[in-house]
Amino acid sequence: MSAMKLLPTSLAGLTVIETAPIIDERGSFVRAFCEDELAILRPDLHFPQINLSITQQRGTVRGMHFQRPPAAEAKLIRCVRGRVFDVAVDLRVSSATYLHWHAVELDANASLQVFIPEGFAHGFQALSDDVQLIYMHTARWSREHEGTLRHDDPALAIVWPLPVLHISAKDHSAPLIDDDFAGIHA
Repeated sequence: MSAMKLLPTSLAGLTVIETAPIIDERGSFVRAFCEDELAILRPDLHFPQINLSITQQRGTVRGMHFQRPPAAEAKLIRCVRGRVFDVAVDLRVSSATYLHWHAVELDANASLQVFIPEGFAHGFQALSDDVQLIYMHTARWSREHEGTLRHDDPALAIVWPLPVLHISAKDHSAPLIDDDFAGIHA
């Protein structure tokens, strides 16, 4: 029996992964990644970069970040402390859900993680203080291929669950989507 259940979302390729923890008197154990079980998402899924994000205050928003080809990346994200409202935006121009977003609540005490394929922007809002996320990336970060969208862009109309209390200057100054926005071409 599989220890991971793949739950498709309304955005093609964006997948919520439910893991089945083993719980006993000592605590719990969970398989966070299994190449064989996730081969259905991507054969030979490989993560050359793993990052830890620490966000101190509830209401903070990080994102919306993406990488353009040839440095486009897929991400596997798991919350290991606290709770977040995790958002992915489809930037694939050829997609029927171009510029649509999907959110999932990730909680360190729950069994969910999210797989975000190439061609998506990603961000999150801390729903608790002292949040920690583990990001597994299929490509190394590249400054020259990095892109950022505004968390409050009217073209996206993301409904954040809390008032946005903190955001970086870089994320806040990202341009709004306009007619010149090229999206991601596969």
